Amino acid sequence: MLAAREMNFKQDFADDPEDLQHTPAERAAAGARSTWVSVGVNLMLTATQVTVGILAKSQGLVADGIHSLSDLVADFVVLLAGHHAQKDADEDHPYGHQRFETAASLVLGALLLAVGVGMLWSAFRKLEQPELVQQVHVVALWVAGGALVAKELLFRYMLAVAKRVKSSMLVANAWHARSDAASSLVVGIGIAGNLAGYPILDPIAALIVGFMVAKMGWSFAWDALHDLTDRAVDEQEVSAIRQTLAATPGVKNVHDIRTRKMGDMIVVDAHLEVDATLSVEAGHDIAVVARQRVLQRHRVLNLMTHVDPWRRPDLDHAKLPPSAR
Repeated sequence: MLAAREMNFKQDFADDPEDLQHTPAERAAAGARSTWVSVGVNLMLTATQVTVGILAKSQGLVADGIHSLSDLVADFVVLLAGHHAQKDADEDHPYGHQRFETAASLVLGALLLAVGVGMLWSAFRKLEQPELVQQVHVVALWVAGGALVAKELLFRYMLAVAKRVKSSMLVANAWHARSDAASSLVVGIGIAGNLAGYPILDPIAALIVGFMVAKMGWSFAWDALHDLTDRAVDEQEVSAIRQTLAATPGVKNVHDIRTRKMGDMIVVDAHLEVDATLSVEAGHDIAVVARQRVLQRHRVLNLMTHVDPWRRPDLDHAKLPPSAR
């Protein structure tokens, strides 16, 4: 599910080259603005849903309010990570601090997973004693409906900002808001069923919401964990980088392209084959141009090139003769 979302997100970004022009400071500022909007919405929803849920005797609405509370915590995690991720490279972090965003996604996922498991446990306990489930007040249905509208609008706003500045962390937070909208819909259906004479539907709704939250948390955490362990980008993006390198004047062929994610950016290693009769300086100049083209056209943070003689790229892997060791 998350992989499909990322694929669509990358396609949107690929279709709009202007997205590459956003500086880290601009991306951080846009992300902070959208996240503060989310803080305000989630603060209001948490207070309203939990308070009304308790007074109206709706476990589903209380569960949805706890979900909104987890969103509020997640928002502050995103703000903290965004602040650190925009720092320049230093001696301890020569590639920059972009992976703070990935670490934030991991924390966000773990938080969602823990909240989801807790909600599942609470709902299971209530289902063990269905005779104790009370009928909820109709005001709970109105609050659930209002929360649904607020979360869906928040999702659309945050996703638009995430696409504009190209931030996977903001994508994760936006889809988190969409999961909240879905959970509010389920809660609304459960409350409506309770009001219609089926009280058990309210804790069942809380159970479904708990499962949705736990599943979303697992997806985000697992995906971020892979990125932190140097997972390569998808073949489509590697192919695009390969084409840019191969189209560079003087490059005869490209092989051994390796990639790893660095937050929203990519670090690339590539072997370029050039005419074997060229001087070292000429080969170096070709590699410099190839690197500049890739940095300008792709979300690549750094490209390390290795120049091989054309038609004999195996030479760089051959064993050195004893006299040269």
